[in-house]
Amino acid sequence: MEVQGKIKMIGQTQTFGSNGFRKREVVVTTEEQYPQHILVEFVQDKCDLLNNYAVGQPVKIGVNLRGREWVNPQGETKYFNSIQGWRIENLAAQSQGQGGAPVPPADQFEPANNLNDEDYDDLPF
Repeated sequence: MEVQGKIKMIGQTQTFGSNGFRKREVVVTTEEQYPQHILVEFVQDKCDLLNNYAVGQPVKIGVNLRGREWVNPQGETKYFNSIQGWRIENLAAQSQGQGGAPVPPADQFEPANNLNDEDYDDLPF
């Protein structure tokens, strides 16, 4: 799955527990009729993927949906969902590089000469 939009917020890397679990959050605002503010978590070594991004950049993020079950001390079962990022692409860089090779002006092409009526229809059937 993918989430696409502009970066609204990039959080600092947080470290939890004695094993050094790392998490970093980013909020992406979608560009649709009713924009959504989507919180995406990057964990462990993926936290560093956000180092080269800034607020306002258009991005596409590859995500996985994660779900957890938790039983509280009263015995009630609760469910939690998270959106976990694993890849991020800068869409501004892609749109700048999409121009391809420039096409020369029409006056730089030589006109085709010596066309016979027989050669004009080059379809094989």
